[in-house]
Amino acid sequence: MSKLTKTNRPGIYRRHVKGCNGKGRCGCPYVVVSEHRGKQYTETFRTAAEAQEAQGTRKAGDRRPKSKVRFGEYFESWIKSYGGRTSRGFSETTRPEYERPIRTHVLDRWTGWKLVEVEAPDIRGRFREMRAEGHSTSQIKKLRAALSVMYGTAIEDDLLRSNPVQGVRVPPAPCDDEPEEDEKVKVLTRAELALLMEAIPARWELFFVFLTVTGLRISEAIGLRWEHLDLGENPQVKVREQFYRGKRRRLKSGAGRRELPLSPGIASRLLALRRDNYRGPKTPVFASRTGTELIRGKLAERVLTPAAISVGFKTEETVVGKDGRERTKIRPTVTFHTFRHTCASLLFDDGRNIKQVQVWLGHADPAFTLRTYVHLMDAGVGGGVDFPSRVKAGSRKGREKRKRDKLRISGNGFLKGKKRNNRKWPQTPDRILSPETGVRIPVAVLRAKRSSNPKAPVLPGPFQSLGATVWQQDVCRRGIWAQASSERFPC
Repeated sequence: MSKLTKTNRPGIYRRHVKGCNGKGRCGCPYVVVSEHRGKQYTETFRTAAEAQEAQGTRKAGDRRPKSKVRFGEYFESWIKSYGGRTSRGFSETTRPEYERPIRTHVLDRWTGWKLVEVEAPDIRGRFREMRAEGHSTSQIKKLRAALSVMYGTAIEDDLLRSNPVQGVRVPPAPCDDEPEEDEKVKVLTRAELALLMEAIPARWELFFVFLTVTGLRISEAIGLRWEHLDLGENPQVKVREQFYRGKRRRLKSGAGRRELPLSPGIASRLLALRRDNYRGPKTPVFASRTGTELIRGKLAERVLTPAAISVGFKTEETVVGKDGRERTKIRPTVTFHTFRHTCASLLFDDGRNIKQVQVWLGHADPAFTLRTYVHLMDAGVGGGVDFPSRVKAGSRKGREKRKRDKLRISGNGFLKGKKRNNRKWPQTPDRILSPETGVRIPVAVLRAKRSSNPKAPVLPGPFQSLGATVWQQDVCRRGIWAQASSERFPC
């Protein structure tokens, strides 16, 4: 390796390649030398401007050198040790969902790259390639989510300064403004649900009816025990755990812990089932013939798939076998999760709002519920909105009216008002208008007349009521005035 040559900027050097005499302009790279935790690091840049920018960043306080960890090396260690980045924790059922898309779509391409060398254009280009290869939007979103979580953890590990996945959008489906049909959740109408129930064997009918009316995940329904059912006066089901891949596990999130009401009809059917199959509070509600938990794959293969295909809920696709021959494969369009989506549809039809449906289904975020089921809601804008003709409460006229209404009259003839904006209203008018002369007479003069001559008429209106006098109160900038409207003022 050639020696470093000083430049006119301290800390920035030039590494001239073999055969370059260092005179005049050349394309040799620039090298920035820095220290971090007692070690010296060098970083190479193509131009002097890039080298100066990097040196400025280090002088500003960010002295961490660029990581040399490879993408494949970091992925293998991350996927084994990742434990979540939020207070919700991390479910082991999610680990394969993160591992599968990265290992399938990008690991072979980027395994030898440095972690910092994968940039936003590379990720965006891979998404476009996947779209061109015919991958669905769901598959691209899963890859994006897995990469975002992995790079977020790398930032926490001080290996990166930014997440290249942020800001990279999933490319839209070609020539289609609407979401792909397979991206919308499958929901059964009431007629389709009744048709499917007729095809399901009688032994399993209650199980699928229970999935529909509760919206439980299949793992939650299989893991349901008799101790989780309250079939008394207020029947309800308590969701506390799930049975996934042969083991009882905690729920997917804290929001999954919930209590759901049961209708009297479903409660009576469950009571009949308990009378015939109860083997203890710790045993599963829906059990196999041997009394153990059901196996999801076998239940789908032996019960749901044949019933769905028999009534026409199916689709045909061409697959290539190991021998290279193309075959037509029939698969059902109804899965266990379809009953959960159907439950959400029934809740919306019943008038439930997004928050209620979110709690019912056990989602951690109502925004996720809205994104998933927004197409089930009415897309219309409704009727027109009329502008209110009455005076708004916050308008000037409304405020003045409320001030006049708040005034009250005391027994000794003084007007009183409540404090407003830390200022007390005047408690007595300075003058009173005489309807006979049209002159405002000072109140002090009237008081003097009353004290010197007890037979003099009393102050009318708000001071001493005469019964027939009607008084109006006006608010003006200089205070409160009382104005007689019917009786003449004795003066």
